[in-house]
Amino acid sequence: MPPTEERDPGAHQGRAGGEQLVEVDLAGVLAAAESASPVESLDVVARLLRDRLQAASVSFLIVDFTGSSVVRLGAADSVESDEPPERVALPGTLYADALRTQRPALQREGNSRVRVVAPVTNRGDAIGLLELFLPDHPDDFAMRQIGATAHALAYIVIANRSFTDVYQWGRRTRPLNLAAEIQHRLLPTSLACEAAQFTVAGALEPATHVGGDTFDYVVDRDTMQLSVTDAMGHDVEAALLATLAVGALRRARRAGAELEVQALEANRAVIDNGRRGFVTGQLLRISLLDGTTQFVNAGHPWPLRLRRERVEQMVPEVDLPFGIQPRTDYRVQRLDLQPGDRLVMLTDGMLERRAVEVDLPSLVARTGDLHPREASRALVAEILRAHGGRLEDDATVMCLDWHGTHQVTRSADAGADLAEASAPE
Repeated sequence: MPPTEERDPGAHQGRAGGEQLVEVDLAGVLAAAESASPVESLDVVARLLRDRLQAASVSFLIVDFTGSSVVRLGAADSVESDEPPERVALPGTLYADALRTQRPALQREGNSRVRVVAPVTNRGDAIGLLELFLPDHPDDFAMRQIGATAHALAYIVIANRSFTDVYQWGRRTRPLNLAAEIQHRLLPTSLACEAAQFTVAGALEPATHVGGDTFDYVVDRDTMQLSVTDAMGHDVEAALLATLAVGALRRARRAGAELEVQALEANRAVIDNGRRGFVTGQLLRISLLDGTTQFVNAGHPWPLRLRRERVEQMVPEVDLPFGIQPRTDYRVQRLDLQPGDRLVMLTDGMLERRAVEVDLPSLVARTGDLHPREASRALVAEILRAHGGRLEDDATVMCLDWHGTHQVTRSADAGADLAEASAPE
């Protein structure tokens, strides 16, 4: 009998172009990652993929909170390159191209190898990038393996980031003070989400002295809900006030309360514990069954709506901020949202002081073709530029694309576009 070949649990045999090739087995990859420590799981996957594709190097780079740089975290080996290994600024790089387009980017490095950069994304949340240096241009089979592994890496990061601070460290462009630490913990774990009916993303740039901005979203069986809040003041006092409001809103929402009750609970929490502070906010609930909307505005700036390349300010009725009066009524209103609309919810840091120099409606229109993830970052970045890089108040944007209720599932093909990429010769 011929000798039995020893099989690697992370691979199985496949054929491409008449040659016997080793195909990545995602179940084996996930099992190998789970067997390792949370800190080393990325390294394990990188080594597996390096061995399958004979890569000189495989590594994972995580995107920071602002989307302006990446940090190399997991690596199967080291490779000499022009970029510093710790942190790479994104503008003008191959990494930026892959993140913006959500398609792989290829680049020949001299005559000896090809660099492949593939996005690591889950439901629109751009977590990072998978980078490989291969001995030659990858064929369709190899590109499918890269795409499938990049998709699996997203789930590996999500599964392990609650066990270690390594991923938090990688996402921080600069050290956070106490107020900023509190503020970041109030944000949703994923800053973007895609579904059949909608795509939503948020971006927050804290001021030099944190101003208490937050945003939040959640998807239930039949509805999605969003909120944007802005606590008065700065630094830790503002962060603690924001914690009261966000905690009360989440508690009421998770108890199944209607939008009006959520607002009342936030108002009560700030009145009872907020040391005479107040919080402005907007709450939005959209039915995923019929598209109907419910909206509460608690002293907050009006949202903008982009419809067929035209931007309008929506002007619903405005009620008192949370924390002003113990007995406050909050009106539940309707917002006119149609399939194809983009809704931009923001805080006053996007409108005040030198931000008035920015033609925000025109900017919303110009970024209308961008994914909400990229559009929200572009809006905040322009406000930051207008302030010379130092904000006096937090600048926050939440961008919602409403697709409608005509379908209930979205495509989640991990590598549908990967095989279409080609490297420049």
